[in-house]
Amino acid sequence: MGVINYIMSLGASVMMPIIFLIFGLLLGMGIGKSLKSGLSVGVGFVGLSVITQLLADNLGPAVNSMVKIYQLHLHTLDIGWPAASTVAFGTEVGAIIIPLGLVVNVIMLVTKTTKTLNIDLWNYWHFAFVGSIVSIATNSFWWGAFAAIIIFIITLVAADRSQQKVEKFYGKDLKGISLPQAFCVTFIPFAIAINWIIERIPGLNKIDIDADKLKNKFGILGDPIFLGVIIGILLGVLARYPVAKTLQLSIILSAVMVLIPRITSLFIEGLSPISKRSQELISRRFKGRTFNIGMTPALVIGHPVTLVCSLLLVPTILFLSVIIPGNQFLPLASLSGLIYIFPLVLPYTNGNVLRTFLVGLITMIFGVLSATSLAGIFTSAVKLVQGSLIPAGTSSVASVDFAASPLAWVIYEGTAHLTVLGPILLSLVALALMLYNRAQILKAEKHELTAENTAADLSTHETNA
Repeated sequence: MGVINYIMSLGASVMMPIIFLIFGLLLGMGIGKSLKSGLSVGVGFVGLSVITQLLADNLGPAVNSMVKIYQLHLHTLDIGWPAASTVAFGTEVGAIIIPLGLVVNVIMLVTKTTKTLNIDLWNYWHFAFVGSIVSIATNSFWWGAFAAIIIFIITLVAADRSQQKVEKFYGKDLKGISLPQAFCVTFIPFAIAINWIIERIPGLNKIDIDADKLKNKFGILGDPIFLGVIIGILLGVLARYPVAKTLQLSIILSAVMVLIPRITSLFIEGLSPISKRSQELISRRFKGRTFNIGMTPALVIGHPVTLVCSLLLVPTILFLSVIIPGNQFLPLASLSGLIYIFPLVLPYTNGNVLRTFLVGLITMIFGVLSATSLAGIFTSAVKLVQGSLIPAGTSSVASVDFAASPLAWVIYEGTAHLTVLGPILLSLVALALMLYNRAQILKAEKHELTAENTAADLSTHETNA
């Protein structure tokens, strides 16, 4: 536990290169290629951290200005995802989440209830977060571990079922890659449902603008570098910034729109050799089986539609939060992290800007209500683990990631409050998802085997001929 906690304390930019180096060596890639893959991922994390911090540092004052001007004050303060991750790893459940998750992952791989090997160890904090707040609420390590396992299973199944869409939408660089991040998979059902509804609304179902069509329709104004300027001017006007400050904000948002996609290419550069080598070994040693490598959604957050919808969602959800009945949570510190809503939404909306934005908007309406509901246990957990994270004079805190996840809310309520029925229902849902996923995996393997046999028969026939 001491070794694991030390590695986790190094942060994603150091921890993930170490994981990639070890993984590469185990795959027989050699020290040079393994080290380069790991360092590419590490540099990608550093670059992404710098740019998102730049975004937060400049978006934050604009948001705070809007809060003061329009008196957007609510009871529960947003203290950001770092506080949530601190709570997650600061309990007994958090201390064992990596070995626990890996054991569950291996069992599911062996039983063919998943085909994802989740090496995105940094984002295991999402599983630990749910487990931690449940363990604190119930005063039971075992109930906390149960909740963490349930959300781990749901996330792996969702990653498997969305993998082909991810690969098709984002391109061949993500062949055999899945995105098992609990916050991201939360929004898949919303994307499916909202897409289904829009398809049945005349007129609305005809609007089809993606990143390419945005450029074609609006010319240079549809290019990400100009969209950043336009959104920056919009936010500057809402914040009543002077002209100079508005222009500064617009240039910074333009830089974010351009630089994030370029930085995320480093993740692909580091991941590709690992992915290709994994698939080669699997095809040789596990004939008829394929596996997915579970990686961070940071790989794909640079998509132009993700960035546009995230920035447009900032002022929208800020103002809506004040009028949503029953809401007490005002998203502030977490707003720069709204980009993580969309990685698994775009493959279902096919990058349609309007549909993607509507999914983000509706999910955040549910999200702020979820954060409001979880604020009590969130605040208690922060006080218990590291009370200094709560600003003086503040009595209630939460964050978008991971408290604004309806999935986190459902599992917490089902485990912590419905002490008999809830865990039974959650167990049945998890079991049903595993069996369904297994059936789909076996069906795909049978199809692949049939295709291989057909190809072999054709080759033999041609040879004989």
